[in-house]
Parts: sequence; structure tokens; C-alpha cells
Amino acid sequence: MHPEEIRPRKFIWPLQAMPLARVISIAYALLIIYVSLNPFDFDFQNGVAGWAWLDAPLPRFITVFDVSVNILAYIPLGFLLVFAAYPRWQNFVALGMTLTLTAILAFSVESLQTWLPTRIPSQIDWWTNMLGGLLGGLLAIPLGPQWLSGSAIRRRFDLWFGANWGACALFILFPWSQIYPQSSWLGMGVWGHAIFGSIDWGTTVINQVAQETVITAVCWFGTALLLSLGMRVKAPQWRILNELLCVTLVVKIFFTALQFGIELSLLWLTAGAAWGMALASLALRWALRFSNAMKFWIAFLCLLAATIAVNLLPDNPYFVLTMRHWYQGPLLHFNELMQWVSVVWLPMALIWAVRNALPFKTYSE
Repeated sequence: MHPEEIRPRKFIWPLQAMPLARVISIAYALLIIYVSLNPFDFDFQNGVAGWAWLDAPLPRFITVFDVSVNILAYIPLGFLLVFAAYPRWQNFVALGMTLTLTAILAFSVESLQTWLPTRIPSQIDWWTNMLGGLLGGLLAIPLGPQWLSGSAIRRRFDLWFGANWGACALFILFPWSQIYPQSSWLGMGVWGHAIFGSIDWGTTVINQVAQETVITAVCWFGTALLLSLGMRVKAPQWRILNELLCVTLVVKIFFTALQFGIELSLLWLTAGAAWGMALASLALRWALRFSNAMKFWIAFLCLLAATIAVNLLPDNPYFVLTMRHWYQGPLLHFNELMQWVSVVWLPMALIWAVRNALPFKTYSE
């Protein structure tokens, strides 16, 4: 047989579905719902029908800022939905579907705002939201599917995770789960006193450096092992996970500067945080050789122990003092959203791991 006859076919990237675009579209739609309806203090007994805004007169004052925000907020959604629809729906069919979904989402949000005392629904908001979705879709169509499906980022994630987009989504969300201020670095999943109740430690003294070292090391070690379960065996797992940690550090520095000021952007990077990351990364180099079952149980126990520790152990007193001077301002709703991301990341990761535990899939292709 001639050598050219057994040469494998070239993989046509643009013809593949785009699950990452679908995941991001859903996440962005949930973000719009959260921002539009926060703080969710609904009053369903106000005597106003949910569709009353359709016949209501236009607002007396319509600012350029409000119109611009309503358009800009929906452009990314329209852009992503065109790619999420591929390959079943393409071009202007995908654009029609995008406009329909955008209209339904905007209509639902405006109707729910009828029962929020702090919101004023209007036809202007609905039309500008749909205009934003239309513009986003029109921007995506000329680029074609190869812009996202054949991009270097998409290729890289395919090489790392294959078709395991659950682990990929957790991987992408991890840096965002660390933005909300934490008493211990990487100590996400703080549920507060709502679950465990108030704890009075009295005069008990705990070494804060040792405590933060242990929490940081256990959190990162467990998280990294958990994420490694979704990666291909041939992927450079240790390098990828440490690159993720570096990206998380950069994200944390940037948002801490926005939250507390540039002069305090490195306030969270304590000796305990540095030692915890270093020790966990060194142990990870060795632990990645374990079987998937052993990595699962180690990760599960580490993250369970970390969740208990961050919720039961006393906060760093310097962290408490810093939080008293935290002025959130325009970032109020964003910080609340990041707090929820910090809380739900661990349960989502554990649910994903348990679901794939018996038997674990080995992504060795």
C-alpha cells in the first residue's frame, strides 16, 4: 500500500461542535440574570402584572449611559450564541435563533423586574437588549466557526481535556473563584455561620502562618489532583496546573487592587500562602503518578478537610481588620457574584468527580 494511502485524514476543526461556547453562553446568561435581578427582593403582591411594562409609557428621562449599557451587555451573548448553535444552525438561521433567545431572556428579566422595588422595566430596555444580541450575532457571522473552533485556545483545550468539558469549565472558573476576599489564600467555599452556627473561640490562639500554610496547601493539592482527573494522560499536567496557579495569582492581584487599592494588591500574599503553594506544588509533582482512583480519594479528602477548616477555624485577625475598610462601590454586585462562584466551585467540582468516580474515565487519546 502506498504511504500516502494510510496517512490519517486531517482533522477539520471548524466542522466540530463548540461545547465551550455553549458553556460560556449559559454562564453569561446566568450572569445577566444575576446582575439584572439582584438583590432578588421580589414583591409579588404589589398588584402589577408582569407584562404591564409593555403598555406602560416610555420613561421621561432616557440616558445615553443606560441605553449603552443595555446594548453592550447583550453583545457578548449574541456573539457566543452564534458559535454555540454551530454546526446544527449556521449563518442567518443561527442569527434568528440568537435573536429569539435574546428576546426571550430580555423579556423574562424585564417581567421579573416588575416585582422588584429597585428596578423599572421598560420597552426601551427590551429593545436595546435585543439590539445588542443582534449586533453580537452580526459580528460573529463574518468570522465563521473557524474563528473559535480552530483557534489556538480551542486546540489547546482539546489537547488537554479532549471532550471532557466539565473539567474544562471547572479549570476556567477556578481563577474567578478566588477573587472574593478570603481569610486564607485559596480557602474558597466559605459558607459562613448560616450552616455551622456561631463559634466562640474565646482566648484560643492559633498560629495564623501555620493555619494558612495548611489550608492553602490542602486546597491547592486537592484542587489540582481533582482537575488532573479530567485531563488527558499525555498532557503535561504538572506544567498546566502550575500555569493555572500563576494565572490565578495574576487575577487575584488585579482584582485586589480594584477592591482595596493598588497599595494593598499584595496584602493577601502572606508567608503562609507562599509556603502552602510551594509545598503543594512539590507534592503534586509526585502525586500525579498515582492511579485515578487514589487521586480521587486524596482530592476528595483534601477538599473536604479544607471546607471544614475554612468554615470552622477562626479568621485571620488582620483579614478581619482589612475587611472593615473595604469599600465596594460600583463592584458591589460583581463582588456578590464572585462570592457565589467561590462558594459553589467546590460542590460543583466534587459532584463532577463523584459522577465520574465509578469508573473513572482515562483520557489518554
